[in-house]
Amino acid sequence: MLGKRTDPRLLPSMDISLTQRLSFKQASLTVLVAFILGTALSLIQVGIDYASENASINREISALMEISHNPAARIAYNIDAELAQELVLGLLRSPAVIRAEIIDNSDMTLARVSRPPSTNRYRLFSDFLFGERRQFETPLFVSHAPEEALGLLRLEVDTYAFGSHFLRRAMLTLLTGFARSLLLSLILLVLFYFMLTKPLIEVIRALSGRDLHAPNRNRLPCPRGHERDEIGILVDATNQQLSSIAMEIEQRRDAEDRLTQYLSELENIVSARTAELEAANARLLESNQELEQARRTALDMAQARSAFLANMSHEIRTPLNGLLGMLALSLDGPLNNEQRQQLSIAHGSGKVLVELLNDILDLSKFEAGQLELESLPFDLGTLAEDTASLLSQNALPSVELTCLIDPRLPAQVLGDPTRVRQIISNLLSNALKFTRSGRVDLHVDSTQTGIRITVRDTGIGIAEEARARIYQPFAQAGVGITRQFGGTGLGLALTRRLCEAMQGRLELESKEGFGSRFCAELPLPSHLPAPALPALTGRVVALSSASSGLNELLGKLLPAWGLEYRRLDPDSNLDEVAADLLISDCPECLPGMRPTCQIAILLVTAYGSFLPSEQVHALAPFEQIARPLSRQTLLQALRRSLRQQMESAPAPSLVEQQSGHRARVLLVEDNPVNQLVAKGMLGKLGCEVVLANHGAEALSQLAQHDIDLILMDCNMPIMDGYEASRRIRQGGHHPELPIIALTANALPDERERCRAAGMNDYLAKPFRREELDALLERWLPASRAPSATP
Repeated sequence: MLGKRTDPRLLPSMDISLTQRLSFKQASLTVLVAFILGTALSLIQVGIDYASENASINREISALMEISHNPAARIAYNIDAELAQELVLGLLRSPAVIRAEIIDNSDMTLARVSRPPSTNRYRLFSDFLFGERRQFETPLFVSHAPEEALGLLRLEVDTYAFGSHFLRRAMLTLLTGFARSLLLSLILLVLFYFMLTKPLIEVIRALSGRDLHAPNRNRLPCPRGHERDEIGILVDATNQQLSSIAMEIEQRRDAEDRLTQYLSELENIVSARTAELEAANARLLESNQELEQARRTALDMAQARSAFLANMSHEIRTPLNGLLGMLALSLDGPLNNEQRQQLSIAHGSGKVLVELLNDILDLSKFEAGQLELESLPFDLGTLAEDTASLLSQNALPSVELTCLIDPRLPAQVLGDPTRVRQIISNLLSNALKFTRSGRVDLHVDSTQTGIRITVRDTGIGIAEEARARIYQPFAQAGVGITRQFGGTGLGLALTRRLCEAMQGRLELESKEGFGSRFCAELPLPSHLPAPALPALTGRVVALSSASSGLNELLGKLLPAWGLEYRRLDPDSNLDEVAADLLISDCPECLPGMRPTCQIAILLVTAYGSFLPSEQVHALAPFEQIARPLSRQTLLQALRRSLRQQMESAPAPSLVEQQSGHRARVLLVEDNPVNQLVAKGMLGKLGCEVVLANHGAEALSQLAQHDIDLILMDCNMPIMDGYEASRRIRQGGHHPELPIIALTANALPDERERCRAAGMNDYLAKPFRREELDALLERWLPASRAPSATP
């Protein structure tokens, strides 16, 4: 096979077309360059000729007028019309002059002659370059009296007499340049053929006659005269390659002989391996069947787990809703201090159970990939302050909790307020749990890419080797931490996953024994710009240490609000202090202060650490506020203390307004305890309640009463909430009536199931009165009763 001769039809053809030859390409390229350069030079020459011709028109006519000046001046002086006519006729003999006239000093024409301009098909080019006509005139005077004007000599010139000469010269210049380029191309084509193309064709013909599959060590001949140029080098390189090919063919033949021997041995090996593979395939098939069975078992277990979570959610949330609801209603009634404290502890314990249940369900959503995030506008600053205020009761009296909001923070951002509140709550709860003394600071700042939530504490810190473990569910920094501080280990794991779900990140800086710093970067876009800062006047003095959170908060807010702010140490003398308000976080510094200090006092203390009434009376004018201070609370306290006008105060937030709705609500609930809870909350919110025990009764009540909103439980006997909602929507009589789902099933597919049934919104049990109030405000905004103006 290696000795087979190559088919001559596969050899390169010697018949190369003219346009594909190297000589033609080289000559055409050279001529093209020469043609371009020649054309450019010809154009330059034509341009120079044009400028010279253009100037010569004016020179020749000016010379003609100078010659005719003196005779024309004598004629105008003597007013000789006959001689004037002879002069202008003589001027008209010039081929360029088409009109001539002599005018005396009284504007009377002594003589005028004219003739039509010549016509030609090339005149258009001449007129474009030189203009169609040019007019010349010169004043007439005698040499001994140049200041006395005798008249004018006017000439009108046809430029074509000059332009035609220029066009002929330009055409001749361009044609000769083209002819030179053509001649050069023919000469170069012949030279390149003999110098390049012909010797290459000889080399190609010699090379094409070789059989590259047969070993042949004969050298290719080199064309005469090209032994030392590029063609000779090409022939030498080709000879070397041909020698290498011949050697390689010989080696390949030897290799083929050895390969034939190896193939026979390989066939024996393959037959043995085939038997082994068949046995392995049988074992693999059996393993695949076992894996398929394991996969089905895992799917069944996942479905069983989802069903278990749904049942657990429903079975736990239903009694919790009744428990927390009844406790909340009881706390609103008349109680003594001991009863209120006991019920508050029970209510707080119930909320801890709800948070633990929510964390477990949220982790199950993450594992199933079913967590859905909302995109709603909300006030992040107020949300952070409200969350810190709710968690302040978990702080020890020796821990100072401070909430610092960036003044540049947008009034509203777009995101999921529930999940953002969950992130802040988890980080703050974690910091308060592990901090026995010092400070816990919550910073909310605006960044170029969104917002930054930072929680810094002075607690026990986290060891380097434990930082990766704290983000795992049900894991903490150590067993001793769990025994000493408690907790389930879900908070940080859930917080990190929430940040990642929002396309953000959670960072940690900590040193064991010196505290920790958690920073959540969230890309929440701005919805409304930062609100305008309030304008106040007055002088405020803070009696606090330089390292306190109160000093940092006041130093950031008060100067921005227009107030003069100064800090004094707790042991400072206040006799000569000139101020309108004294703010302090040091209760032990206040007793005995009133005889020497008549400044209004604002005391900031820990949650539940208020002064007794007799001491408050002795310090009047006096006001005390629990920390952490929110911006709105501080602003209202400053306005009261400084007696500022209230016209510029911002509108109170939703949590500061007195809730009140004038609406009739249909409550569809089968559980008697939950009925009492929901009726109590709706009654305190100003709503009239119509009760139904199941979906069929709800349809009957809806036909008898005018209903503004329906609270629909999902799981009920006779007719559940899904079927009842579908029938209400299919009836077509209440297309805009809001239907709110009440369900203890908090799994992710429950919300979609409610929406598919025709419900507008979703409220998971157990719910707080604030959540119910916010839901009524969303769906019944026109029913809110006007709040009393403060």
